[in-house]
Amino acid sequence: MALISLRIPDDVAARFSALAVAEGGKSALMRRLIADALDVRSPCTAPLPIGRPEKVTLRFRESEMRQLAVIAQRRRMTRTGWIVALVRARLGSPVQTCPHEREALRAIVRELNRIGANINQIARAANAGVQQGRAIETGLSEIREAKAVVESALTELQRVFDDNADYWQTRR
Repeated sequence: MALISLRIPDDVAARFSALAVAEGGKSALMRRLIADALDVRSPCTAPLPIGRPEKVTLRFRESEMRQLAVIAQRRRMTRTGWIVALVRARLGSPVQTCPHEREALRAIVRELNRIGANINQIARAANAGVQQGRAIETGLSEIREAKAVVESALTELQRVFDDNADYWQTRR
């Protein structure tokens, strides 16, 4: 991603910063202004959520309430949680996760942390071996094994994100 920087008078910068607070920050506002000027849709158009949540009341028919309950239950979400996630997805918020997706992501992060710890141990052993004039080849199989597990975790992570994006961008 390219970086654009510019110099502006301090008073203009202060006014722009104040305006940008409600738009998710200076960078988010600049991205939106540039996208608007070029008439292109930015992938992350939604400003950061700012301010206190406010209540919105919706009315649905009984049959719609049953449908909402079924759909939300399939995602292991409450009706309200599902509706909020749907609206946020349509507003451009990048990721809407449900509890089982969050748990899958936590499991992947835990596994990657374990792998990182193992790689650190291998690196320490390799450095100690080099300092003592020994070959490093003893850790190569562990490194290959760690690489395979990392690739598997990244594939699973990509699947979770793809499934999530597919769900919120289509009618399922």
